[in-house]
Amino acid sequence: MALSKLYDEALVYASDLHRTQVRKGSETPYIAHLLSVSSRVLSAGGNEIQAIAGLLHDAAEDQGGQATLKEVRKRFGGDVAQIVADCTDSWVEPKPAWRPRKEAYLSLLPKKAPSSLLVSLADKVDNAEAILNDYRNIGDQLWDRFTGGRDGTIWYYRKLSEIFDVVLPGPLARQLAMTVSHLPS
Repeated sequence: MALSKLYDEALVYASDLHRTQVRKGSETPYIAHLLSVSSRVLSAGGNEIQAIAGLLHDAAEDQGGQATLKEVRKRFGGDVAQIVADCTDSWVEPKPAWRPRKEAYLSLLPKKAPSSLLVSLADKVDNAEAILNDYRNIGDQLWDRFTGGRDGTIWYYRKLSEIFDVVLPGPLARQLAMTVSHLPS
């Protein structure tokens, strides 16, 4: 499948939106995560709409809420905007308390469309692999980066893995399960 110029436009838009962001606890430009999510979506058989949503999945949550989602809808269409909305766990600033927000996201996940689930799963796999890699490199001080701390973060990724094993079984869900299984008990 060839990607259109719309994908290129989304890549530039994502890069502009997230230009000043870095991955948590690192100097890695945030666009690396967005590219990875989009790549995982494509490698798992996703279409261009999903790949664009992979680039933009954090746009509303991190860069302007509903106003950004409206711009995403205008530029890239309603299907992309719906996936981005489905990947967003908070529309307000400051964000609600971490645990209830994550519990709410988990409870809604099984009701989301498969197109959204694929993007969310690709995001969670990339995040889990980054967490595991950082844990292997720096140890327990890693958990200080996360609002949920060690126990909350591990709980969240285990719950995500359990849900994705049911709602979107396949190689990507197995990758998440394998990665999560290497996190400390």
